[in-house]
Amino acid sequence: MIKSIYTKESDILRKWLLEKRRASNLTQRQLAEKLNIHHSIVGKIETGERQVNVVELIYYCKILQANPMEIIEKLK
Repeated sequence: MIKSIYTKESDILRKWLLEKRRASNLTQRQLAEKLNIHHSIVGKIETGERQVNVVELIYYCKILQANPMEIIEKLK
């Protein structure tokens, strides 16, 4: 297993989260506020500097009203 943030799958997840945020008409700051995290974390996730763990993914999906199974299926 590759322990890098620079994988095809990480890129797919990053782009999916960005699309979902934009579809929700939220800025990075607004999303960060709802997640109760600093806005720079959202920026780092979206630029690929930081990975999202499964718990964070679930929180993201709740806020963005997205089905986490959608991205899991894409990553299979």
